[in-house]
Amino acid sequence: MLERYELEAFLTLAEELHFGRTAERLGVSTGRISQTVKKLERRVGTPLFARTSRSVRLTPVGHALYEDLLPVHQRMRAALERATAAGRGVHGRLRVGFATPWGGELLTAAAEAVAALHPGCEITVHEVPLDGGVRALQDGTLDVQCTAFPVREPDLTTGPVVVTDERVLLLPVGHPLATRASLGPEDLAGLDLIAPGGAVPRHWTDHHYPRSTPSGAPVGRGPAAATWQEVLSHVTAGRGASPGAARGAQYHPRPGIAYVPLHGLPPLEYGLVWPTASDSALLRAFVAAVGEAPQDPVLRIGPGSRGVIRKRRP
Repeated sequence: MLERYELEAFLTLAEELHFGRTAERLGVSTGRISQTVKKLERRVGTPLFARTSRSVRLTPVGHALYEDLLPVHQRMRAALERATAAGRGVHGRLRVGFATPWGGELLTAAAEAVAALHPGCEITVHEVPLDGGVRALQDGTLDVQCTAFPVREPDLTTGPVVVTDERVLLLPVGHPLATRASLGPEDLAGLDLIAPGGAVPRHWTDHHYPRSTPSGAPVGRGPAAATWQEVLSHVTAGRGASPGAARGAQYHPRPGIAYVPLHGLPPLEYGLVWPTASDSALLRAFVAAVGEAPQDPVLRIGPGSRGVIRKRRP
């Protein structure tokens, strides 16, 4: 059996790949980290890290051990957080928001799990319009929200990524690009992207709806949309195109819209956000429950798909 300090030392070094930073994070000396790792390697019978004077990297055995131990460590931490919350008494009211249907399903499942463990709490789930941004968190209407990253507001705290998805481009089925097997960032040149207006921060809009391609070619703006239903209506009518998530083809199938894979960009990431000044046992229990909720596999769509989903094989 691994001691807790051995587990934390190994996992932290596997993430940092630097003895000094690992020691700083754990609040111990560099020598203590080195001794702990050597002891663990003797127990395993093979090196877990390849060390040189300039770098530290995981060996194949070390990488496999990291992949096996990380979920165990995460479950241990979540269990401790639940026990701590139970000891402090989880109660009160929590208002949570979502902007995507898969986010709504995730938050609803987490809310039910927390309510089952802590009957004294009340968790309500609300939809946030596309053009709502994170305004509801800042004006006190919501306590926590599942949203697409990045979020850079200084008064908000972002949790870990809980959902990732591939990118697609929504196009009218009659558009010349709609039959392509896939598209890249340069294919956005000359298109008019339908983006949300309202309270959405400029940095968020520019991240998801770029104003130019990597080579500098301009990307236009179509009509603004307040909801995803408006986005779908504009695309169907040929008023523009819209970047989106691959699983949107499952939740928003339209005969007049093609969902074409958009490669060459980082995957979409979704996570929880809450006011930095907020803290409660109920909030912590809910964040832990979202992290433990089962996730659907990443979805992959075919060229020009009108809603046909192919699940990636494990």
